This record gives sequence, C-alpha cells and structure tokens, in this order.
Amino acid sequence: MSTLEIDVGDIRPVSVAFTADELVVTLADGRRIATPLAWYPRLREADAATRARFELMPMGIHWPELDEDLGIAGMLRGRPGA
Repeated sequence: MSTLEIDVGDIRPVSVAFTADELVVTLADGRRIATPLAWYPRLREADAATRARFELMPMGIHWPELDEDLGIAGMLRGRPGA
C-alpha cells in the first residue's frame, strides 16, 4: 500500500489586504487568495483601523478585537466564515 502525498505549498499567510468587496491574503509561496468580504460579517462590519490590527499565525489570521480567526485551509476550500 502506498501513501499519496500532495504538496500544497507553503500556506503561511504573509500579508492581508482588503478591497471594497474582498479579503485578499498573500501566502508565503506567492499565491493570493481573494474571498468575498461578505463571507466574514465581523470583518465586513469593522472599520479599516480595526481590520488592520491582525496577527499572522502559521496557518491563519487572527483579529483580537473582533474575536475573528480565519484558517488558510478553509479559505483555500472556499468555506465562508461561521
């Protein structure tokens, strides 16, 4: 029996940006993920200053003031926030 390994690349987030309608995350391997801001109600309703205060984690992003955590794996799967 063999094990299938899939290289998903380096999915550590290195930057976060917002457009009027999207959350855009750049990964360490150079990919950019753009997801609808409507998927994340807390982020959508927050002002720009609050959105700008985030922490990059090895596998996601955390906004302490909003109690919002987004995982990169979920974003890659196209999963809206809860």
